Amino acid sequence: TTGIIMARENQSGVTEFIFQGLSSQPRTQTLLFTVFLVFYLFTIFGNIMIITVIRADCQLQAPMYFFLANLSFLDICYVSSNIPQMLVNLFTKKRTISFSGCAAQMYFSLAFGMTECVLLGVMAYDRYMAICHPLLYTTVMNRKVCIHMVMASWTSSLLSSMVINSLTLQLPFCGPDILNHYFCEVPAVLALACADTALMELVIFIFSILIVFIPFLLIITSYAHILFAILKIQSAHVQSKAFSTCGSHLTVVTIFYGTAICMYMNPKSRPPQDRDKVVAVFYTIVAPMLNPLIYSLRNKDMKRALRRAMNRPKSLF
Repeated sequence: TTGIIMARENQSGVTEFIFQGLSSQPRTQTLLFTVFLVFYLFTIFGNIMIITVIRADCQLQAPMYFFLANLSFLDICYVSSNIPQMLVNLFTKKRTISFSGCAAQMYFSLAFGMTECVLLGVMAYDRYMAICHPLLYTTVMNRKVCIHMVMASWTSSLLSSMVINSLTLQLPFCGPDILNHYFCEVPAVLALACADTALMELVIFIFSILIVFIPFLLIITSYAHILFAILKIQSAHVQSKAFSTCGSHLTVVTIFYGTAICMYMNPKSRPPQDRDKVVAVFYTIVAPMLNPLIYSLRNKDMKRALRRAMNRPKSLF
């Protein structure tokens, strides 16, 4: 990959990109810097808190919380792949990034985003097994299977991102070098290529089906079965508990997939619009920030675990 990047830097006229960012107004930039710094710190702290509580609490060792801890770690990686660069651009007014730096950011942000798509699908399947097949749940969703599912989520996404980025870096970039975005995202970078991008658009479409649509279909199917199973339950208390367990996951899915699909279902050949940058904020920044809040406030087991942790703070360290 490094060789490909160096080769493209030598062959392309573009050696760096200039971010257009979210705003060119100094006051707005100061406000955005403050807001996104708070978002970033809250995301890091909130997700670290979830990971720490799950590891420390013996009552949170079910597969659901194993996946949640992995989702929290993933969200830390995801926001760290784009927010620090954006904060530097807003604070120093220096909006450039090297070709190799852009390639690295494009690879990691895409890989982490794809991993989240697959992992959310895995979490939906976990809820399906727990509610629709409770007698088989502990046998099917054993520790080894859960680890393999998480490893498959990471491996498939890292490899997919490598393919997409390698092909993207083969394109010539002769100028302009102004990137209409706040970080290096594949559609925005493709818009600057001075060559036909039809093949790349097809490749992205294929991988979108494999990594985005199939997990999304798994989520829809899983929750359709869950809904029918819950409606058959006679006890209102059990129904309420089941809905509460799945509610947090559905909230995350709605925020993440809703905005991501809105972005990637648009034609890639058109120039990026300001609306695209706002939409990207939701699935790259807002959704990871809301995850700790959603899983803390909408999940009764997590709320009880947090209360226990506060009563014995030394157990967290």
